[in-house]
Amino acid sequence: MKEMYPKNGRVILHVDMNSFYASVEMAYDPTLKGKPLAIAGNVEERRGIIVTCSYEARKFGVKTTMPLWEAKKLCPELLVMKPNFERYRTASIGMFEILRHFTELVEPVSIDEGYLDITESSEFGSPIEIAESIQKRVLKQLDIPCSIGIAPNKFLAKMASDMKKPMGITILRKRDVPNVLWPLNTSEMHGVGKKTAEKLATIGINTIGDLAKGNEIQLKTLIGINGIRIKERANGKDIRPVDPDAVAEFKSIGNSTTLPKDITNQHELFHVLESLAETVSVRMKRENVLATTLGITVRYKDRKTITRSKKLPNPINHKEEISSFAQQLFLKSWNGDPVRLLGITGSDLVEHDFAYKQLDIFSFEKDAKKEPLLKILSNLREKYGEDIIESAGSHKLDPSHNVGTGTSFNKDFLRSFPNKNNKKD
Repeated sequence: MKEMYPKNGRVILHVDMNSFYASVEMAYDPTLKGKPLAIAGNVEERRGIIVTCSYEARKFGVKTTMPLWEAKKLCPELLVMKPNFERYRTASIGMFEILRHFTELVEPVSIDEGYLDITESSEFGSPIEIAESIQKRVLKQLDIPCSIGIAPNKFLAKMASDMKKPMGITILRKRDVPNVLWPLNTSEMHGVGKKTAEKLATIGINTIGDLAKGNEIQLKTLIGINGIRIKERANGKDIRPVDPDAVAEFKSIGNSTTLPKDITNQHELFHVLESLAETVSVRMKRENVLATTLGITVRYKDRKTITRSKKLPNPINHKEEISSFAQQLFLKSWNGDPVRLLGITGSDLVEHDFAYKQLDIFSFEKDAKKEPLLKILSNLREKYGEDIIESAGSHKLDPSHNVGTGTSFNKDFLRSFPNKNNKKD
């Protein structure tokens, strides 16, 4: 089987769950399968934002980040559910346990995707056989579809996994790059956002092929050192290793919107800030982080732009807290002129498990009431071990569940999370 593997290079897989949040809900409640389903915040209000949606919903034109009212207009039969992040994290744990059955070189990228270096995994079969085995196990044990890219490096593996969805397996070699990738628009390239694509277009670079042949000095002048990096990727080069210890680094998470008209009404502007806060909150919870600094951006009719930020007393990621601090900052910054754009950014992010809460005059009494319980928990852990009791927010799989022996992880998390808090429209 080793002849199926390169002598000098690597074999990298990128595994990407398809419509993850919606797929988890369908696994939890099979009656949702085959129906247009969306996961959104503020399901009771028309101004909620679509977080993700099923492929059945996408056929109607429903998309991520689309306002709920617009999605309902396109698809009147759309079922809408609130996000259940604990359930999604539990499913994510199960998915990564399956991946680690084939190699210890697994690098999570987010809650629903990760890289595997299977160069030394020939005992499990050829690369395509391993990909097929992963896909079948994830579907059988979690009841969730996934797409997989097979390539000699991380960039090409990521591009490959996006090519066939749902339930696709794609092989992308360096020799395929000119025919497969170069004809694509730069906006379709992983690592090139909309704004970068627009900048590249100003110097005549519209396709990945144009980028691969681009002038390095010109690219560096236009977008900095990242210009050289994305040119290398456009040529199929990527030397980054799969690092199991890597933690995704998010300098900030934010969202902004250009208003359809200049607005001076404070109530309307607060309404916009609430919507932005919801999107930022969903993104933070998706990455399991909290912000310790919050900033806002205000652009006026004359295009004058101001930014204000505030160090927060405690790390936050809930919509209500983000919205409240954003509104306070806005009132201190706004001069009453018509507003053209608003934005909210959470920065100095910390992982949820490592976030600490500072006790101040307002929170001390509430926290103090928990002190006896915390002392009991501390004593129990000291006597019986750290894992004897976990908080609801740190729910983990029972290690005795062996994913390699056909255990139905789906049934495990069905038992763990009752459906009473989920609402459908």
